[in-house]
Amino acid sequence: MEKGVILQYFEWYTPSEPHLWVELKENAKKLKEAGFSAIWMPPSYKGIAGKNDVGYGAYDLYDLGEFDAKGSIPTKYGTKDELLTCVKSLHEAGLDVYSDVVLDHKMGADGFEKVKAREVANDKRDEFVSDEEEIEVATIFNFPARKDKYSSFHWNWEDFDGIDYDNKTHRHADYLFASKQWDDEVDDENENYDYLMGADLDFSNPDVVEECKRWGLWYLETVGNDGFRLDALKHIKASFYKEWIADLRQKTNKELFTVGEYWHGDVNRLLHYLQLVNYQFSLFDVPLHYNFYHASHSMGAFDMRDIFKNTLVACSPARAVTFVDNHDTQPAEGLQSFIDDWFKKQAYALILLREEGYPCVFYGDYYGIAHNHIVSKRDMIDEMLEIRKDRMEGARHDYFNNPDIIGWTYEGLHQNGFAVIMTNARGGSRQMYMGESYRGCHMSDGKHEVVISDDGIGTFLVDDGDCSIYVTIE
Repeated sequence: MEKGVILQYFEWYTPSEPHLWVELKENAKKLKEAGFSAIWMPPSYKGIAGKNDVGYGAYDLYDLGEFDAKGSIPTKYGTKDELLTCVKSLHEAGLDVYSDVVLDHKMGADGFEKVKAREVANDKRDEFVSDEEEIEVATIFNFPARKDKYSSFHWNWEDFDGIDYDNKTHRHADYLFASKQWDDEVDDENENYDYLMGADLDFSNPDVVEECKRWGLWYLETVGNDGFRLDALKHIKASFYKEWIADLRQKTNKELFTVGEYWHGDVNRLLHYLQLVNYQFSLFDVPLHYNFYHASHSMGAFDMRDIFKNTLVACSPARAVTFVDNHDTQPAEGLQSFIDDWFKKQAYALILLREEGYPCVFYGDYYGIAHNHIVSKRDMIDEMLEIRKDRMEGARHDYFNNPDIIGWTYEGLHQNGFAVIMTNARGGSRQMYMGESYRGCHMSDGKHEVVISDDGIGTFLVDDGDCSIYVTIE
């Protein structure tokens, strides 16, 4: 992944028309030329809302926009043929493809059945708040539109742990089915955070595990993707994914780069999870995202020396996928923690212009989000991608010893290095070493010009609340 950069190619309000697979196919070459190495594609299978489903209300994982189900043949992003054509074009352009996997739950059942269950406390999932009762649950999944094509596996309540709705009483509550237990090896929030939404898959059921393995192999053989983004890891038995990815790698003899979403701001939770799965995949650096968020909302009070403190990229850089924002953190979404516009340049410089971690750029930052009137940062990001690709070489010198202004330099090769200086408060200057080969060189950020001294040092300036990137000029 040397100098690799992922582009998350969707946001929550991506329109269903025109089809995203067609748009992505047409942009494949441009994205490679810009400096991206891989594309994180949204969930590509049918969700409960058909063509209007973002993909996380997973219904039929074998329906890639092929069957007339949930009110449409295509998914929100297009048809199966458009998906396969898109992946082929991405590969031809030299881009890897990472597919989004949602195995935690199913939604949009094809029928109901009656089952014994007990209600559990919403904030204490191991605590029962009712006696055993009979409820009516949406747990029959037989996918009539598909008619057993690709898989004849039919789901019923025995394949799930619990659910959050009783159709008999029309009551919303969290129910654990009789004779069932919540899966272990999950996050301990709410005492046990196995249950998230929908009909919760029971990963202690060997039939469920085997069907998920069959689907994973079928998907790889059908789509030809190069890896995965795994959704909702904190709600899924850790040993399941450890076994699942190992099985797919063994059967395909492929690397299958995989990054998981374990949404927690405590880096120790992430490190513990990596240990549980034997470091078989990477995780998104959620603690770093929250550092960015606090820095952008602190009115200059955040200590910039601590921007990498208690982050995954600092503790385990080889397993960190760094990011600024994503579809869940954008305005009005469940994990809303959007980085303020004025700090976006600082945040992207911190992930794109340093070699630690595997950075991921958000579609909503690159192209903008019309729904929230958020403008594109494409020009800014493209400039950093070019610097990352062409100039991020040689020795690096860090200057993280001031609470307001931090910076670093790369010596590069043949005087093609660069310097970064940023602040979340008042502007100022820092003396930073570029290398003795730069003596007498002029460097500029487009606003300020610096002449490097005989001992290889320049006095670099940055304006209030800004980030400046200096490169050599003639």
